[in-house]
Amino acid sequence: MKRALIHIDYTNDFVAENGALTCGQPGQTIHDEILRITKEFHHAKDFIAFTIDCHQLNDPLHPETALFPPHNIKGSSGRQLFGQLEAFYQQIKDQDHVYYTDKTRYSAFAGTDLDLQLRSRKIEELHLIGVCTDICVLHTAVEAYNLGYKLVIHQNAVASFNPVGHQWALDHFKHTLGAEIR
Repeated sequence: MKRALIHIDYTNDFVAENGALTCGQPGQTIHDEILRITKEFHHAKDFIAFTIDCHQLNDPLHPETALFPPHNIKGSSGRQLFGQLEAFYQQIKDQDHVYYTDKTRYSAFAGTDLDLQLRSRKIEELHLIGVCTDICVLHTAVEAYNLGYKLVIHQNAVASFNPVGHQWALDHFKHTLGAEIR
C-alpha cells in the first residue's frame, strides 16, 4: 500500500515560544520525532506533503479572525517551519515526492488540491503529524477518513495547547475513525 506523510502546521507561530498561537512546550517536545519521521519518509521516497496554514492579516471574511489572534500571516516568519525542519525542507523541497500547499481552513483538504495529489500517486495510507491535534490534525483526519484513506497518527509527533483536547482527539482517531495510533 502506497503511503504519504502529511505535515500539518508545524510552524513557528504554532510551536515557537514566542509564536502567535503557540502550543509551546508540547509542540517543541515533538520536534525530533517530526524530523525523524520526515527523514524516514524522504529516504523511502514516499510522498511528503507540507500543508501549512496561511492567512491575510485581519481578513474580515475569514472565520478564524474572530476566534484566534493573527497567526501564520502570509510572508511572515511565523509561517516558516519550526526548528531544524525548515532547513531540512529547504534541502528537499525541489524533489518530486515533496509537495507544499497553503491551506486556509483547519483541514488540509479544504480548498486545496491535496486529494488530487494523493490520488494521482495512488496513495491509500496517510500518516499525520503536526499541530494542533484537536484542531487541524483532527479536521484533516476526519476529511481523510471521509475520502476513504487509511489513517496512521503518530502519537509522539502531534501536539496541542489543550491537553484534554489532545487526548480526546487521539481517542477519536482510534475509536471513531479507525486510525492506527503509533
